[in-house]
Amino acid sequence: MSYYNFEENKNATDEDEHFMRLALNEAKKGLEEKEIPIGAIIVCNGKIVGRGYNLTEQLNDVTAHAEMQAFTAASQTLGGKYLKNCTLYVTIEPCVMCAGASYWTQISRIVYGANEEKRGFTKIDQNILHPKTLVKRGVLAEECGTLMTNFFRDKRKEFDK
Repeated sequence: MSYYNFEENKNATDEDEHFMRLALNEAKKGLEEKEIPIGAIIVCNGKIVGRGYNLTEQLNDVTAHAEMQAFTAASQTLGGKYLKNCTLYVTIEPCVMCAGASYWTQISRIVYGANEEKRGFTKIDQNILHPKTLVKRGVLAEECGTLMTNFFRDKRKEFDK
C-alpha cells in the first residue's frame, strides 16, 4: 500500500486547469530569466496565497525551486508554516527535496502537470509525502512538458555552438 493517494479522476477539472495555467505563467517568467521553466501556485479556499518559479540560477541556490518559493510565500501570506487545506499546482512533478518539504507543510493536495522521469519523487521515493496529501497528475501535461523539452533543446543548441 502506498503512503499517499493518487486521485483516481484523471480528467482535470476546470479549476485545476485554471490554476495550472497560472503555474505555467510562473514557469514562463522563469524562462524569461533563463531559469529552468517550472512554475508553482498555492491555492487556499480558491485564492492564490503563494507563487513561485525556479530561481536557482539567479540566487545561485540549488534549493530555490519553484515549489520552495511558493511554500515560503504561502506561509508568509497565511501567517503559519502549515498549508493544510491548500493545493500546490506545479508544472512538473516535484523532486524529492520539494516533495519532502511538502510533507512538512502538511499540504492537502498536489496537482502537477508533466512527469519528471529522472528526478521526480515517484521514481525515487513514493513514501515521501504526508499520508493525507492527495496527488493528481497529468493536468495540462503536454503544455508543461513541452515548455521543459523546448528549454533543454534550446540549451543543447547553445552548448553545441
